[in-house]
Amino acid sequence: MFRNKPGRRRGPAVAILAAASLILALGGCGVDAVTPGEARGEVADSDGKGGAGAAGAVDCGKAKCIALTFDAGPGKDTPRLLDILKEKKVPATFFLLGKKHVDRYPQVVKRIADEGHEVANHTWTHRILTDLEADQVRDELSRTQEAIQRITGRKPTLMRPPQGRTDDMVSEVSRELGLAQILWSVTAKDYATTDSALIHQRTVDGAEGDGIILLHDIYDGTVPAVPGIIDELKRRGFTFVTVPQLLAPGKAEPGTVYRP
Repeated sequence: MFRNKPGRRRGPAVAILAAASLILALGGCGVDAVTPGEARGEVADSDGKGGAGAAGAVDCGKAKCIALTFDAGPGKDTPRLLDILKEKKVPATFFLLGKKHVDRYPQVVKRIADEGHEVANHTWTHRILTDLEADQVRDELSRTQEAIQRITGRKPTLMRPPQGRTDDMVSEVSRELGLAQILWSVTAKDYATTDSALIHQRTVDGAEGDGIILLHDIYDGTVPAVPGIIDELKRRGFTFVTVPQLLAPGKAEPGTVYRP
């Protein structure tokens, strides 16, 4: 099981914050996970070739790649975040929350997609999926799938379960909906602090090759920390990629859990 969520802003985020207080150990999600290297290796084993696939794509088997991901948006600060990513020429993966986020900021969702970032699913209301019945899980995911498709013309292929909690039932519903599950290797716990310097330090301290960074673009301290995080990790030789790029030439298989 995993975690993520909330911090300073209250209101609709209170339930998420309560969930976030359950800080769970990495690796306890209850189902087997595939690493990015294993995803790439499966393709190499099957066709005898490695590499990045498409011409000009990053070969994360050779480069020190890292994926920057943001949960639970979009929010009021997301346009500023997109400005930063555009200026820094960094792609990211956005796991979007449906209710009061996707439905409140449709133009921001469209901009995320139009600017080449990966648009992914973080459920409709952030309910803990392992506490639900299969039909409820299907509703949480499919409502966000449909809302994003209406805006971008494309359904996501990736999802992140709230708190990283998943099990065989969640995996099966995800498979039915064409969604792979993406966990993470480092989080700044930005739901619990507005200290941008601390968010920066926690992120860069935990960064590693083939890593997946979890941040949230809905908390006050996060977006101001992003420029410094990007600059420092670039200085350390990291190449920023989306989650699909991190797995390439492998592809995220529906229902499978991926975790560095």
